[in-house]
Amino acid sequence: MALTAIAIKNARPRSKPYKLADERSLYLLVSPNGSKYWRLQYRHLEQYRTLALGVWPDVSLAEARDKRDAARKQIADGIDPLAEKKRRRALAKLDAGNTFRSVAEEWVEKITREGRAEVTLEKVHWL
Repeated sequence: MALTAIAIKNARPRSKPYKLADERSLYLLVSPNGSKYWRLQYRHLEQYRTLALGVWPDVSLAEARDKRDAARKQIADGIDPLAEKKRRRALAKLDAGNTFRSVAEEWVEKITREGRAEVTLEKVHWL
């Protein structure tokens, strides 16, 4: 039986976390502190995995279902959605570190190691 917005809103915390099942392996995990997390249980390469899709109400029921469908499409294509999510996060961190300042600092370190003249290093630091 599919979840409804009213059932999600009325879900109250218990002493232990519990799941409210939606359709096609999507569920809402209700924690004892009252937080509600969207999760997708799937199987990839003979291992069961759980993909976090967001927190309710930031991610609505319709958005969670859209994310579930996108993840299931990746699984059908032979891609592990959890590994893909980690890969995208690592690339974002790498791109964030690739700023002009970081490149300039690497260049200053490089010319310092090369033993450039003190006057040259002063000019570079000034720049």
